[in-house]
Amino acid sequence: MDAAFTIGRHRVYRLEEWQGGFSPPEALFAEYEEAAFDQQAGDFEPAFFRDGLIYGYLQSWLIDTGSERIIVDTGAGNDKDRPGIPIFGQLTTPFLDGLAAAGFGPGDIDKVFCTHLHIDHVGWNTEWRDGGWQPTFPKARYYFPRADEEAWNPAKALYATLAGAGVNANVFEDSVQPVIDAGLAELIDDGATIAPGMTAWNSPGHTPGHMVLEVESDGETALFTGDILHHPMQISRPDWNSVYCEDRIAAADTRRRILHRASAKGARIVPAHFGAPHSVFVERRDDGTFEPRYR
Repeated sequence: MDAAFTIGRHRVYRLEEWQGGFSPPEALFAEYEEAAFDQQAGDFEPAFFRDGLIYGYLQSWLIDTGSERIIVDTGAGNDKDRPGIPIFGQLTTPFLDGLAAAGFGPGDIDKVFCTHLHIDHVGWNTEWRDGGWQPTFPKARYYFPRADEEAWNPAKALYATLAGAGVNANVFEDSVQPVIDAGLAELIDDGATIAPGMTAWNSPGHTPGHMVLEVESDGETALFTGDILHHPMQISRPDWNSVYCEDRIAAADTRRRILHRASAKGARIVPAHFGAPHSVFVERRDDGTFEPRYR
């Protein structure tokens, strides 16, 4: 497998777990306006919109620095009970074959960074072995946003207040807690250094503790943005949130801030769910709005 792109000296591989039609746009966007979406719908086909459905991917990103290998987000995972989003339950995908195609095995991974602790970003943290959920990457250090551990841990009070608690049912128990129990987890705060040139920044709204990983090497920058953007419609309309955003005002503010930062730095934005080419640059127009540039 060839690298999807480079960031300076770093090679970045895309590990695909799943692709398909996810939902009609009116069911995904909380602020959906039919006329506004229809105006751009033709530009989204077929990579981002097919047969009336938002088309998306579950995909992880493997950053190979030459001395370390870091995975960003880990999809939904196999064999997991997901009553909140059944489409991502009991999957049997060849995700680890994709890792092998990039030239690596689970034991080669040094670090795992989860932008947030939702169902489709932590699944391959663990796999079922020896009668229990075991860390998939046994030598890795796993980095979890501290504020999301506080939010999504069912043993803590905040969990019961979250709109997405039902959607995220079972996730902490089978994909986060076993990593913590194994002593492989590190809970991080704003500005944490994951590796040289890699910084995790608070980006709340989608979840309380959502973080963006900024990666810099040899004058190039990429922003691994998790679920700040689900779809390119949100580039022109950053006020549009997904229905899964816990705090929609904060999520929209974060989205605008990330778009400004990416345009100012010429940074590649690497969302979790974008269709081909799976990452995007943005330019700020004179009127302050943004437009995507795929290259």
